[in-house]
Amino acid sequence: MKPIIFTFPEYENITNLLITKLGFEKGDVEFGSYPGGESHVRILSDVKDKEVYLVCSMDKINSVIMGLIFFAETVREFGAKKVHLIAPYLGYMRQDKRFNEGEAITSNIFAKMLSQYINSLITIDPHLHRHKSLDEIYRIPSKVLHAADPVADWIKNNINNSLLVGPDEESGQWVSDIATRAGAPFIVLSKIRRGDRDVEVSVPEVNKYRDHTPVLVDDIISTARTMIETVKHLNKAGLKKTVCIGIHAAFVDNAYQDLQDSVVEKIVTCNTIPHKSNEIDISGILSDAVKGQPHQELTK
Repeated sequence: MKPIIFTFPEYENITNLLITKLGFEKGDVEFGSYPGGESHVRILSDVKDKEVYLVCSMDKINSVIMGLIFFAETVREFGAKKVHLIAPYLGYMRQDKRFNEGEAITSNIFAKMLSQYINSLITIDPHLHRHKSLDEIYRIPSKVLHAADPVADWIKNNINNSLLVGPDEESGQWVSDIATRAGAPFIVLSKIRRGDRDVEVSVPEVNKYRDHTPVLVDDIISTARTMIETVKHLNKAGLKKTVCIGIHAAFVDNAYQDLQDSVVEKIVTCNTIPHKSNEIDISGILSDAVKGQPHQELTK
């Protein structure tokens, strides 16, 4: 029986791309709220004996989590075999330790909760810092995909003579991987700290790369402060205007405009979170993951 895919309204575009690639049935569901703010969910498609997929990025997770839970429980009531969550951006991953006394370690708590309602999880480049894998906190099968290939392909197809730039030493491995895939050189900026308020950032081999277009790549662009400061250093060093690429366009407040105002050539993101900067399509790696992963492996 053909699997069926449902989506929250905000993620119709990426869901339609997946349906085209996978040939799955498109499910019909109503997500809404009552006047008092309580969530309302109504399943309008037949899900009996079907594998059910739900597409929901988690950039606004607090506003959709109850709908997600009600959806998963309701399709099971109507006979769905399994419920799989495709979350291109996975929220509640940054608070992975107790930074201050009394704080909740929300990544662990959220993973424990979500694992009760879905049978498997597919996501792209989650914020894995202190957790080495999702298996450490999620109790269900999960598949972590990486956007390095789509990003590298976009760079190769759209930028001549590119130079990948890492804002600090920690970004070196990430930047070098994409640079290798894009067939481009890369540099990593180094910081010389002389005191709490006296930090110098150096751009290595700057004269060698004056004819190159600097390309900054980061997994999440939220406040954009790191990118803005890095762009300032590259501009000061006399390099060409920078192209800024983010996997997840989690721009908060005026971050997008602030980054534009820092004098950049272009801001580009993947379509894991809907945003006007989306130019890199990740539906291909998502559909390949679904097609290449037998259901019994995702649901064991």
